[in-house]
Amino acid sequence: MRREELLDLISISDAARLRNVSHQAILDLMKRGKLVHVEVGGRKFLRRSEVENYEPSKGGRPAKKATAKKAPKKDASKRRG
Repeated sequence: MRREELLDLISISDAARLRNVSHQAILDLMKRGKLVHVEVGGRKFLRRSEVENYEPSKGGRPAKKATAKKAPKKDASKRRG
């Protein structure tokens, strides 16, 4: 690993502080493969650039597609005339 890459590595705790989330939240993202970690000397590190650029998904259920309501048909037999 190049020196620049090593300087980009941060601890899980640093990543949690950087994103303003819990330590467990970072571990969950790592477990789900959203953040990739690197092991150095038996410790896990994350790339600062990857943590900073991470965009969480919106989450929840997908929105229903809007459907246009049709106007009721007028009955021609009920016309006056």
